[in-house]
Amino acid sequence: MREERRFRWVLKAINHYLTFFLLVAFVITCCMMLFLRILSDGLQITFTGENISLAAKVTFWNAMLISLIFTGIDAVRRKWTVERPVKRIAAAAEQMMQGDFSVRVPALNGLFSDDGFGEIAACINKMASELSSVETLRTDFIANVSHEMKTPLAVMQNYGTLLQAPNLPEDKRMEYARVITDASRRLADMMTNILKLNRLENQTIYPNAVTYDLGEQLCECFLQFEREWEKRGIEIDIDIAEDVLVTADAELLSLVWNNLFSNAFKFTESGGTVSLSLTADEQHAIVRVTDTGCGMSPEVGAHIFEKFYQGDTSHATAGNGLGLALVKRVVDIMQGEIGVESAVGVGTTFTVKIRREEHHVETDR
Repeated sequence: MREERRFRWVLKAINHYLTFFLLVAFVITCCMMLFLRILSDGLQITFTGENISLAAKVTFWNAMLISLIFTGIDAVRRKWTVERPVKRIAAAAEQMMQGDFSVRVPALNGLFSDDGFGEIAACINKMASELSSVETLRTDFIANVSHEMKTPLAVMQNYGTLLQAPNLPEDKRMEYARVITDASRRLADMMTNILKLNRLENQTIYPNAVTYDLGEQLCECFLQFEREWEKRGIEIDIDIAEDVLVTADAELLSLVWNNLFSNAFKFTESGGTVSLSLTADEQHAIVRVTDTGCGMSPEVGAHIFEKFYQGDTSHATAGNGLGLALVKRVVDIMQGEIGVESAVGVGTTFTVKIRREEHHVETDR
């Protein structure tokens, strides 16, 4: 392998030398011929064959010497401006191929550096940073999924063991069976949300935009929680503008409303209030969902759209931290906007803006 590299290096050096020799010989020959012509015409000097032969030999050896000097200078230049940065970039790329995304290409700025290699190094450093972030998210996602699956599985295992006890009272048997059913339902819901989120992020769900009345959809979704607000005595405040038409995917938007309404009722105590409003301007339909629940701090609000994030752990058994991540992804696909305003002990308001006119939804993934 070393002999092959040495042979290739010799061939490359010879090729560079011949290139410089041909170029230098051509330039010197042209210049010499022009010089001799001017000298002959101006001074009326006649050159003999011996003079021309001597001049040709001197020109040839000069061309060889100058070519050798140029080849040496070019070799040094290439080593500092090409080979050195290429080796650094290749070494960094090799480490990234092995899974080390902490590597960074050292700065290539300097007197002999090539700006092009500096741009390549900057792009590789940026790519390494992005891949490192993706790897961290992937690791966190796997850890979170494992943790979320472990809890309901442990519950099912423990209560399944209790169900095997002999002479178990009927009321206990029904209670244990109900706990197992709830845990399995929670596990199934989590798997469903993970699949939906994965399909949305990889854009295997393509929006089917149609024009429809957004107010009617909001009412239909809201009424699905009627038993919830009647059971807990939650007051309802609805203010929906009429004839607000949007062009969007109704099925995807229903995921947004169902998750927002579910969160509002989940965090609102008995006797509290959940409000829903729909307004519109020329460009957007604006939906606000407000609850009088526990609220959240700005620190928690900054992370609520992240996967598996649950700011209020007291309600962890009622969800899996994927609902708002789904909401954010759907709103992004619809090229809409979503914001949250909240205060601890006061409540939370989610504001969703959906463009009313027909638009091209995101399909670039």
